[in-house]
Amino acid sequence: MNAPVLQAQGIAVELGGRLVLRDVSMALRPGWTAIVGPNGAGKSTLLRVLAGLLAPRSGHVHLGDRPLHDHPPRERARRIAWLAQAGAVTGELTARETVQLGRLAHLGLFAQPTAADDAAVDAAMHATGCLAWRGRRLHALSGGERQRVLLARALATGAPVLLLDEPTAHLDPPHQVALTRLLRQLAVTHTVVSVLHELTLALRADRVLVLREGALAADGAPGDPALHAALEACFEQAIHIDTCGGHPVALPCLDP
Repeated sequence: MNAPVLQAQGIAVELGGRLVLRDVSMALRPGWTAIVGPNGAGKSTLLRVLAGLLAPRSGHVHLGDRPLHDHPPRERARRIAWLAQAGAVTGELTARETVQLGRLAHLGLFAQPTAADDAAVDAAMHATGCLAWRGRRLHALSGGERQRVLLARALATGAPVLLLDEPTAHLDPPHQVALTRLLRQLAVTHTVVSVLHELTLALRADRVLVLREGALAADGAPGDPALHAALEACFEQAIHIDTCGGHPVALPCLDP
């Protein structure tokens, strides 16, 4: 088995006097890993630790064979792309200018984009379906359109590790499906880690991590019955994992 691309060991995080993550460990390799769990389980906090944006109280993160913070910030930015749950945007930038920001780790602040940079930006916008409004200002876009632009900005970095916090936020069902297909394609060559609320989409990943009250409650393949049982228990039997078209799906358990 290949060495982990990104590895966390014994991660604990305290925020506001509350222990948000407790002894969380994982080894991440190329493929798509989905992180799920109830509200407040620590999913976004874990992703921020993996991105190097939040220092844990204890434990460590390794990128390759070195501690994450041994990598200079610009090198980390070339190797890890981050999509926040509520991505910061400047409304006066056009969609294409926003995606071009993903190339800063390669260019620096003052270098002019090369043909390769332009090609990376165009490819990212094409992959996320936002080329059609490349010249529009962000403030003129809908929430779903902005989300696709921000995802393109992450892809434009060319980073082999993609950390995506709620990438399906604001997307309608057709674009959620398109994004799921894109993540499956990226997983062939990238290490994709996404926090998701849509459990059925998460069950299309290669691997699913379930967080509950800051601890890792389950870690398994989407077809694993033990994972299904853990998911149902984690969400207090409000969902049931069934099979549709050969794939697991999460169905709400509604009162009769």
